[in-house]
Amino acid sequence: MLDKLAGIEDRYNELERLMSDPEVASDYTKVAAYAQERSNLAPIVEAYRQYQAYTQQLEDARGMLDEEDDELREMAKAEADDLEARLASLEEQLKVMLLPKDVRDDKNVIMEIRAGAGGDEAALFAADLFRMYTYYAEKRGWKVNVIEQHDTGVGGFKKIVFEVKGEGAFSRLKWESGVHRVQRVPETESQGRIHTSTVTVAVLAELDEVDVELNMNDVRVDVFRSQGAGGQSVNTTDSAVRMTHIPTGIVVEVQDERSQLQNRMRAKQILLNRLYEQEMERQRLEQESERRGQVGTGERSEKIRTYNYPQNRVTDHRINLSSYNLPRVMQGEIDEFIDELATRDQAEKMAAG
Repeated sequence: MLDKLAGIEDRYNELERLMSDPEVASDYTKVAAYAQERSNLAPIVEAYRQYQAYTQQLEDARGMLDEEDDELREMAKAEADDLEARLASLEEQLKVMLLPKDVRDDKNVIMEIRAGAGGDEAALFAADLFRMYTYYAEKRGWKVNVIEQHDTGVGGFKKIVFEVKGEGAFSRLKWESGVHRVQRVPETESQGRIHTSTVTVAVLAELDEVDVELNMNDVRVDVFRSQGAGGQSVNTTDSAVRMTHIPTGIVVEVQDERSQLQNRMRAKQILLNRLYEQEMERQRLEQESERRGQVGTGERSEKIRTYNYPQNRVTDHRINLSSYNLPRVMQGEIDEFIDELATRDQAEKMAAG
């Protein structure tokens, strides 16, 4: 570990030298790239330097343990014990910082919520989840933009697709992918019976076009008139766009932008995201097939969380963690689940490494 940390510090120092080079300073693209890399390395370099400082201080303190003066010896012993504890804690932090980082963590997010089993009740809960994620995004200063929505007419969504823009959005929201189950008495239930419904949440990292190769010769593009609620036409031109990726059968439909060009651009971006996610899943399955205890695989068949309204309980089945304040969770307070999922994932990676 120390050799790896020393190499990271060498690279950090090299970046500082490069950025002070007059020839490099005149190339904005290089400067921006070096500055970003240095910024990414800065936290681990700072922690490593603190680790080195503690190590030196501990060596000095241990050198005083043979002092004849009882008071000095006791002070040295207390300082050594304190430094050993700090070093142990810092070493664990450094191990976590050295874990391979998900390259998508800093990306913005496209989320897709679909009503599953349960009819109108599932669609209503899809709308509840959309509000929950909107509240969560607002608390973190992220921006939410709706891309596509299919209303039920009774306040629910058969499907809603939206983007979340903000620092670290994917690193937090990626844990939400999967099947969310709700147990409650629907407003339309006259006999007070509890119904169980499901909603599927998909989380995709928003990607630059260079991140995945897309041959438009493999894409069939259809245009048609945008439709409003109840099938009512909202304009008189063929501005809505449907893209079908022939090799994979993936279909993307966008009609919410003002022009056909904007809808084409948005549809292409979503198609790229889905192709990338498919490729990432293929690689994940190859590399981590049947790995026990895997957290947050994103398999859509997983029941990841249950929202039980009669018992005021939300349970995340991946980590067996329950919250008994369901209204607070539905107001976007989901960090306790996300933090524990991230911590468990780190622990598994450390154990595997």
